[in-house]
Amino acid sequence: MPAISFQSVSKIYPSARGAPVKALDGVSFEIQAGEFFGLLGPNGAGKTTLISILAGLARATSGKVTVSGFDVQADYAQARRQLGVVPQELVFDPFFNVREALRIQSGYFGVKNNEAWISELLESLGLADTAGANMRQLSGGMKRRMLVAQALVHKPPVIVLDEPTAGVDVELRQTLWQFIARLNKAGSTVLLTTHYLEEAEALCGRIAMLKAGRVVALERTSELLKAASSNVLRFKLDGALPLEFESRARVTGRIVQLPAHDAHEIERYLAVIRTAGLRVEDVEIRKADLEDVFLDVMSEKGAAGVPA
Repeated sequence: MPAISFQSVSKIYPSARGAPVKALDGVSFEIQAGEFFGLLGPNGAGKTTLISILAGLARATSGKVTVSGFDVQADYAQARRQLGVVPQELVFDPFFNVREALRIQSGYFGVKNNEAWISELLESLGLADTAGANMRQLSGGMKRRMLVAQALVHKPPVIVLDEPTAGVDVELRQTLWQFIARLNKAGSTVLLTTHYLEEAEALCGRIAMLKAGRVVALERTSELLKAASSNVLRFKLDGALPLEFESRARVTGRIVQLPAHDAHEIERYLAVIRTAGLRVEDVEIRKADLEDVFLDVMSEKGAAGVPA
C-alpha cells in the first residue's frame, strides 16, 4: 500500500473574467512508504494546490487522493492523522508558550501523555531553551522550527514539508535536515517541495516535476541526473553576454553557465566571447546538477519524461 496516492487529480477554479483556471490536470503518481520524495515546479505549477488537497484543505474537482489507504475526503479524520504538514506560512497562536502550544496541538489528534516526545522535539529542533517563551517572542527562524515541531507532535508516519527552509538561516537548514533524515531512516515517509534544488538533489530518492498542473517528469533522482544532456561550462564575465547565448545561459551576476556537450562546443563559446572583446575568468567545467535538469525539463528541451 502506498503512503500517498494521487489518481488522476484535477482541480479547476472558476474565473470571473473568462474561462475557468485548471490548476491541476490529471496528476497521477504514488509515493511508497519510507520514501524521501521531492515535488518540484515553478511558481504556479500546482504544488501548493496538490498539497492542499492532500491535507484536506481543498477538494479536487476530480480524481482520488489517499494517505496510507485512507481517502482524504471520505476518510478525512483517519487520513489527516497519518499526516504531519509543515506549511509555508508562519501560523502560530500568540496566547501560549512553546511547550503549551505543542500540548494543545497533540490534543487535536487525541494524543495524551507525550511529554517525552515533546521534549525530544524541542531538543532536536533547537527549541529547548525557548520552551517557556511565548510564541510572540520567537524570531522568524524559531517560529519556522515550531511549525515543524507542531507537524510532528502526533508522530505521523507521513511528513509533508512545503518550502520548509524558505528564508531561514544555514544553521536551521542543517538542524532540520539532520532531524528529518533521522525520521526518514526510521521509516517515516517524507514529501518535500522546495525551490532549493540542491536540497532536493541531496535528500530525495525520487522526484516529480510539475508544470502548468501536469507531471512532466517522474523518476529517480539519479536517473534524472544521468539523463542530463551535457556538462556545464561555468565562468565569470565582465560585460553583456553575446545575444546568441542568452536563451541557453544561466546568468547570476557575473557568473555565466552554459550547457557544453563536447570540447568543440566549449571552444566555440569561448571564441565567440573573445571575438566580442570580452574577458572571462575562473573557467571550469562541471557535471550537470538537478537545477540544470529542472531548467531543461521546464523549457521542454529535456527528455526526462514520465515513465509508465
